[in-house]
Parts: sequence; C-alpha cells; structure tokens
Amino acid sequence: MTQSVLIIGASSHIGQAIARQCASQGAVVSLISRQPASDPNAEFYYQDALQSADSSQHCIEQALAQQPDTIFICNGVLHDATAMPEKTIGQLDSAQLAQRLHSNVIIPAQYLRALLRYLTRTPQVKVLVLSAKVGSITDNRLGGWYSYRMSKAALNMLVKNLSLEVARLNPSACIVTLHPGTTDTPLSEPFQTNLPQGQLQTAAQTAQRLLQVRDVLTPGHSGTLLNWDASVLPF
Repeated sequence: MTQSVLIIGASSHIGQAIARQCASQGAVVSLISRQPASDPNAEFYYQDALQSADSSQHCIEQALAQQPDTIFICNGVLHDATAMPEKTIGQLDSAQLAQRLHSNVIIPAQYLRALLRYLTRTPQVKVLVLSAKVGSITDNRLGGWYSYRMSKAALNMLVKNLSLEVARLNPSACIVTLHPGTTDTPLSEPFQTNLPQGQLQTAAQTAQRLLQVRDVLTPGHSGTLLNWDASVLPF
C-alpha cells in the first residue's frame, strides 16, 4: 500500500527535505504552506498568512482527501529580523513572546484541532510535531531563550493532551513531539559556531532520521517527546 504523507509548514528546510524523500520513495505527498511548493510531485494547499482557525480547517479538509497515514507539523520560529532569543529576562518583550507563542503553539494547535475527527477515526495514523529539546523543563540547565523555551514547552503539553484524548477513541494512533537535532537551516545558522563535529546535519540527513523515527513509532510512544534517534526525552 502506497504511503500518503501530509506535511504542514512545508516551506521549512526540513519540511521540504521530508517531502522530497517521501516523494522519491513513491509516497503520495500533500503540502500545506504559505510558500509555493517546490516539488511538482506533491499536492499543494495554500496556508493563509493570517492563519485563522477557519483557514486551517479549509486546508486540512482539502489535504485529507489524500488520506495520509503520516502527518508532519513543521511550523516554528526561533528568531526573525526583529528579535533574537533572549539571554536574560530583562530582554523579554511581550510582543515578541506573543509572536513566538503564535508561531510555535497556536498555529500547530489550530491544525491539530482541525485534524481531530480524522485522528480519532484513522487506524494507525501517526503525527509527528517538530518541537525542540530546549522545550524540556527537566533538561533545562542553561536558562535563557525565554520565549522559545516557553512556547516549545507549551507545544509539548498540547501534544501530550491531544494524545490522551485521541487514545480514548483510537488506541492505534500515535502522536508525538520530536526534536529534529541541529540542522543546517536559517533557524540554526546564528548558533552553529563551535558545534561538536558531526552534530550539524543537513536537512536531507535530518529528514532521513525523522522518517526512520516515523517507521518505528508505536501507540506506546504516543504523547512523548522524542529525540531524533527515537529515544524518549524528559518533559
């Protein structure tokens, strides 16, 4: 049976790499993004820049016609032209915090809400939401990066909550957050200096590792935060 994969936030470097690898393996690939799809073999659905709940629902309804068995959510922002991650709480700005929460929590939440009916009715469906190890409260030993850490911790809780709700109606589903590892993308570019050799991965390498995680997921993993090697990270 040909796999069908839906990638939300597909204009990211990792999202594009996942799409290319899945398409090369013969999967049916559907993309939701604000940017035009670069892969002519994929079905593309436009993501409204205003990102209302209604626009999320409309995109999802179109994309679900392809009956995906795997869904990746790749939305996320660490920094932009207006602000870098905070080194101290003295740099915390409420507008910046609101923007990070919107990008890293609210947008994924709107899509997951729109997916609920599908997730409760589709046997063995898998959802992988890209998060970050720095969103682990237990693992935080350095501090800083207030907005990003808080938003990713909230994302992890969102997925944990949803996994419990879906499991009551569809015990075969698996919904996880996933740390992709340090990848050579614009998100990590300002922080690549002095990385240990071998830690920085290309987008293609990261996509390959994330698809390997997808392949070993079971319902027993649902609700967990996983590392790129499928090991469980603490919340």
